Amino acid sequence: MADQPSSVRVTLSDFETHLRLGVHAWERHAERPTRLLVSVELELPLAHYYGQAGGYLDYDPIRAFLAAWADRPHTDLIETLAEELLDFLFAKTVADRARVSLRKPDIFRDAAAVGVSYDVTRADWLALRG
Repeated sequence: MADQPSSVRVTLSDFETHLRLGVHAWERHAERPTRLLVSVELELPLAHYYGQAGGYLDYDPIRAFLAAWADRPHTDLIETLAEELLDFLFAKTVADRARVSLRKPDIFRDAAAVGVSYDVTRADWLALRG
C-alpha cells in the first residue's frame, strides 16, 4: 500500500440553518422553514497548509455562505445545496478534498435525519463540473 501524503483536516460541524427546502407539499410552507445541519471537512496537503496557507484557514466565509441560505428562494433538492457548497469550497479554499454532509433532522419521526453526504477530490469535482 502506497503511503498517503500527510494532510490537515479542517472541520465545521453541524452548522444549523433554517430554509425553504424539499419536494414534499408539507415542506413548501414559507412560515415553516426546514431545519438543516451542515458539516464540512476540508483536507489540505500538510506542506501546502503550512506553506501557502500559513497554517490557517478562515472559517468565516464558509459560515457566511451557509448563513445566507436562510434568505434564498425555495430549493427543491438538498443535492442542489451540496453542489453549490462544493463549488464554493473549491473556489475559495486550496483543499484537495472536501467532505460535506447536509441533514434534515425533523423530516421523519422514525429517523434521526435524512440527507446527503459527498466525499470528493478537487480534481474529480472540477472534471465533473467542467
